[in-house]
Amino acid sequence: MIGFVVAGLVIGALARLIKPGRQRLSLVMTLLLGLAGSVIGGVIANLLGTGDIFELNFLGFIVSVIAAVLLIGVAEGVAGSRSHT
Repeated sequence: MIGFVVAGLVIGALARLIKPGRQRLSLVMTLLLGLAGSVIGGVIANLLGTGDIFELNFLGFIVSVIAAVLLIGVAEGVAGSRSHT
């Protein structure tokens, strides 16, 4: 479980580095979105038959980072729309 949290933090940090522009998300939100991206990547890798959901493999890692980038973009969009109203 600790490895899963660390992987989520690493995936969230990589997603923030990949996503262009300034992000207004906290470290906790980055960790949560990284964990969500990690689960999504694990599920997709499992569906493709490359390993278990919680097993770290190359395809799962790449999909996890992409999912986390998308989740961070959505979270920023939601946060940005709330601050303008």
